[in-house]
Amino acid sequence: MFGSSFPPPAPAWAQHPAPAEVRRYAIEVAGLRVGTMTATRHPLSATEVRYTLVSDVQVNFLLYHLNVYYKVVNLVRSGQLLLSTVEAHTNQGDFASRTEWKGDHYDIVANQYKHFYRGTLPEPIRYTVTDMFFGAPSGQAQAYGEYFGDYFMLSPTSSSIYQARRAGREDEYRYANGQLATIIKKNPLKNFIIRWQP
Repeated sequence: MFGSSFPPPAPAWAQHPAPAEVRRYAIEVAGLRVGTMTATRHPLSATEVRYTLVSDVQVNFLLYHLNVYYKVVNLVRSGQLLLSTVEAHTNQGDFASRTEWKGDHYDIVANQYKHFYRGTLPEPIRYTVTDMFFGAPSGQAQAYGEYFGDYFMLSPTSSSIYQARRAGREDEYRYANGQLATIIKKNPLKNFIIRWQP
């Protein structure tokens, strides 16, 4: 008689969302550690996940100085990107990008160092560069680059190595046991090596 006035208990996932998954990386140039990168996947409910990618780099080699902090936050619902924001703070200024689903298209504004893009995209985004930190992009032909507001084309060179290319830029993603182990960001001066820290 008393139980009828109480709502049924919430499902287990609603009471206790899964814990966040955190992957930490060291960033190296010429064998020297120059920064860190942290990728986090945080389930918010059965259908929503928040992804965060934070990079903090400080390079001082003779006449070459680079300070870059950037943070990507993606909100995904039922496998589709709803909102991505990127904030970047560098020794060349502060920059930002935003990709937002408006119901039938995305509004995209990417205002980064030496890169500005404004446009729309009608197709749902279901795979991003940040997703690549949480498993190999098997079967994916492209990954949306939140920073640029544009796609990287993906191609496997082996079962565990993938090339990501966009506008002359090339990065290499290496996986071990299905987990991202190393990224090689190719640079005319020195490659940036991003290594997983278990």
